[in-house]
Amino acid sequence: MGQETIYKSHIGKNEILQHYEQYIKSFNFEVERVYVDTSYGKTHVLVAGPKEGKPIFIFQGGNCINPMTLSWFTSLTKNYRVYAPDTIGHPGFSDENRISAKDHSFARWIEELMNYFSIKSCAFVGPSYGAGIILRLATYMPDKIDCSILVSPAGLRLGSKMKMMKEILAPLLLFTITSSKKYLDKISGVMSDNSMKEMDKKIIGDVFKYVKLEQDMPKLTEKHELVNYKSPTLVIAGKNDVFFPESKVNKVAKEIIPNLQECITYEMGHFPSEDHLTKINNEIQAFLKLYY
Repeated sequence: MGQETIYKSHIGKNEILQHYEQYIKSFNFEVERVYVDTSYGKTHVLVAGPKEGKPIFIFQGGNCINPMTLSWFTSLTKNYRVYAPDTIGHPGFSDENRISAKDHSFARWIEELMNYFSIKSCAFVGPSYGAGIILRLATYMPDKIDCSILVSPAGLRLGSKMKMMKEILAPLLLFTITSSKKYLDKISGVMSDNSMKEMDKKIIGDVFKYVKLEQDMPKLTEKHELVNYKSPTLVIAGKNDVFFPESKVNKVAKEIIPNLQECITYEMGHFPSEDHLTKINNEIQAFLKLYY
């Protein structure tokens, strides 16, 4: 394991890892860094929050760095013991070989991480690709999940492919050719409903430049896969999310998730604004207080 690379060059890899380190330094809480050997490869895990706190796993969004999406949920580190693994095969410090999000692989990977930290079951939070990973766990090992929060989730339903091609893929191709800020601004504007932080925009641009992007989305979950999944679940989605719009996500969530407690919708893009993050964190805290 770990012999493949997702980076286009060593220089590019170093740039991405520098962004990662800078993000860690921006946190106002202590972060432990643990390497866990799994059968899928070495996994780098960020651990934060009180040691006596109930455990929560948070999975990063796809094709970005773990601390970026972890930063959306930092309020959880006040009361909970947070475990945030760098997804294998995505930018970060875990091994770079990609594993399938179509089968049981991610479920087994999570089980091995939980075993390492002596966690039998716990709460899970996943934005975007991270939510798709949680749905794989819900399919194959539902008893591991005490409750889950899926934010702008992959793994339920995709947005319009024509719209993605026009608003994301076309400017991405032009950005790759020209490195023009104009095209990066267009992409980040669409992704975040014009609210992305400059630091995040720079990181996203460097990911586009230096990383061989993961193009396979997590498997779209089917109703029969979740028949044994009984854990309370909260779905939070954005009306203006080009990838996973709430109009499609919420409809499917209500049809296939047995113990869906609520679908909350915000007027936001795929990347939440700071104002939306405040509201999202309040909703998550309230949900966890009730169900965890």
